[in-house]
Amino acid sequence: MKRKHLSLAIHGALGLALGLSANAFAQERDAAEPGADATRLEAISVTARRREETIQDVPVAVTAFTPAALDRLNIRDLGDLGAQVPNLTIYAARGSNSTVTAYIRGVGQSDPLWGVDPGVGIYLDDVYIARPQGALLDIFDVERIEVLRGPQGTLYGKNTIGGAIKYVTRGLPVDTEGFVQATVGNYGQADLKATIGGSLSDGALRGRIGVASLHRDGFGRNIRTGQDVSDKEILVARAQLGAYVTEDFNIQLSVDWLDDQSGARGARMLAPNPLQPVFFPGSGLSQPLESRYDVRSGMLNVNDTELKGASGVANWRINDDWTAKYVIAKREGDTETNIDFDTLPEKIADVKAFYRDQQVSNEIQLNYDAGGRSRGVIGIYHFDGEAGGRVLNNFFNLLFGDTQGTMFTESVAIYGDWSFDLNERWKLDLGARWTDETKHAVVLNRGYANDSFTTPISTVADFDKRVGFTNFAPKIGLGYQVSDDILLYSLATRGFKSGGFNIRAQSVAVPRSAEPFDDETVDSIEFGAKMGLLDQTLFLNTAYFYNKYKDIQLSIFTQIPNSDPPAFFGDFTNAGKGTVQGVEVEYQWLPSADWLVSGNIAWLDAQFDEYFFKGVNIAKQQKFTNAPEFSGALNVERRFRLANGDALSFRIGYSYQSEVVATTEVVRDPVTGAVTQPITQAGYGLLGATVIWKAGQAWTVTLQGSNLTDKEYLTTGYVIPALGVRTGFYGAPRQYSLSVRYDF
Repeated sequence: MKRKHLSLAIHGALGLALGLSANAFAQERDAAEPGADATRLEAISVTARRREETIQDVPVAVTAFTPAALDRLNIRDLGDLGAQVPNLTIYAARGSNSTVTAYIRGVGQSDPLWGVDPGVGIYLDDVYIARPQGALLDIFDVERIEVLRGPQGTLYGKNTIGGAIKYVTRGLPVDTEGFVQATVGNYGQADLKATIGGSLSDGALRGRIGVASLHRDGFGRNIRTGQDVSDKEILVARAQLGAYVTEDFNIQLSVDWLDDQSGARGARMLAPNPLQPVFFPGSGLSQPLESRYDVRSGMLNVNDTELKGASGVANWRINDDWTAKYVIAKREGDTETNIDFDTLPEKIADVKAFYRDQQVSNEIQLNYDAGGRSRGVIGIYHFDGEAGGRVLNNFFNLLFGDTQGTMFTESVAIYGDWSFDLNERWKLDLGARWTDETKHAVVLNRGYANDSFTTPISTVADFDKRVGFTNFAPKIGLGYQVSDDILLYSLATRGFKSGGFNIRAQSVAVPRSAEPFDDETVDSIEFGAKMGLLDQTLFLNTAYFYNKYKDIQLSIFTQIPNSDPPAFFGDFTNAGKGTVQGVEVEYQWLPSADWLVSGNIAWLDAQFDEYFFKGVNIAKQQKFTNAPEFSGALNVERRFRLANGDALSFRIGYSYQSEVVATTEVVRDPVTGAVTQPITQAGYGLLGATVIWKAGQAWTVTLQGSNLTDKEYLTTGYVIPALGVRTGFYGAPRQYSLSVRYDF
């Protein structure tokens, strides 16, 4: 069968049923494909390389999920993907509910301040989301999610040095369809989601609109004000319109909007603050903190984010061999947040922050597939972004300063990725990306007379600087088809993330902080296997990777050298070099038509080879953040067909990760000898379960439970010795919910 028409079908994205295990379970195949063999796993389609391929045939480490798989695994937002994807660590960044921190194979970025780029690219319908605020997307009207591990520069836009997460919304249907879903749960959860789509004029004009209201009371409260903390209050709306002008040409327009008015996340003091020794972790002067999410903050519970986006996509099949795609998008966002680093009533480390950003991107792709021995994609990408804001710092109610300014980014890239069938068994993949990027920083950081922040008394940084970065990132891969069921592959590629400027610069006290930091790179070698065994009842996908990580960009909360008393300084620097290697195993086993066993096992070894601090190489004492040595998940699912034709399924799942370092600190200062321990979470496991009752084709009732043992575990935190701060943020407690969905 020729492949030449696949590219346009992919670009239209009209209802492909894709995923890691979605079609593996008989329940889904029975509904979608009557007569399918329920005793075998089916090949799964992905578009990881910008064209349709089965996940067993693509020589890339990729995990994918369909809506049904997301429901079964109780994945409510991108943060829940971590347990189900090898060597992925992803969670809400510190005090926010919807700001994302993502690491893949030890590569990422935890600092959400403007001027700092993420190390894992997140994409919403082919559009790169440049800022982490609001990027921890909730699962809503999704067609599929794909997670690509390792550098992806030859196929995707900016900052995919660690990998890429693709969130693809549902396509535009010809026939009228939609759903309404209501969910209730503990902690006052009350969610409502609804969509409708279909043709407006005999299929030539199609549309879809969806809305969601996501509400949950707080996991804890502020014992001083009675306000909820760690609550959720999000509104989402998306709309799409497609004009199918001819069989060979269509245009699709999309808009999306998100309003997150959730309160700040509750933080827990992990050690007494020496500046307020009367307060102890877990208790107050007169009122105990009953929950690990309770706080006694003196700041207002404000953490608001609004995002808006619009995109246009034009697909054109030029001829039987070539298709073209043009994507234009604009996104903008505004965030206001209060961060009480010390969590205490007194004003020790109180920060009020305002973030703003906007971006415009343009991308042109040409996809070739003549059904012969070669196929591939070439493209041009342009990004123009502006991110900035103001951060107001109140330290001890004595020192008042701000961080303000803007980072302008312009990036142009040319990329290509091509595959060649050398013969029936050997395949060669070649790719490259050339990037030219300019960062322009305008920074004005000052001290003020009081907390009105209107009367400046000093200037600690005032500069307007530009820096340019150029990078060539090649890729070469070789695949060997041992049999129809076994593919072996090897891959060598380079990842790149541009440098920039430290927006928190203190150029008077630390002159180097006003100078640009370098770009970081990863040179990666990977060997993998995709195997369909036991007569296609067992899928076993494995990968070993070895990465040389250079000029690692790190954000460190420290103090101004030789300051007395110690004065806070937010440093941003290139740590040096590291070596990261690991093994990943993903498995699916269908022992019978009604049982499915799936999961993953991962090993990660991340070591600094070079880390210079005050002229001394401290690599041996430093550890990578968000890089657990061992992690994995096991899901066991059982499905019953009831006498009346309804389907009932059960899942129990367990995920585990070993000890992880959550924050970046210099453990021992080689000059002063001062010791600072980073926040570390010991190994832990989480238990979850799902029950799904599907009544006919229209009604679905789902009972979900997560963290059923109510395990206490930290995800991240702050360590600021100069301010006496050691604060941690806990993952979600035990939650359970009941959903009723009607499809039409």
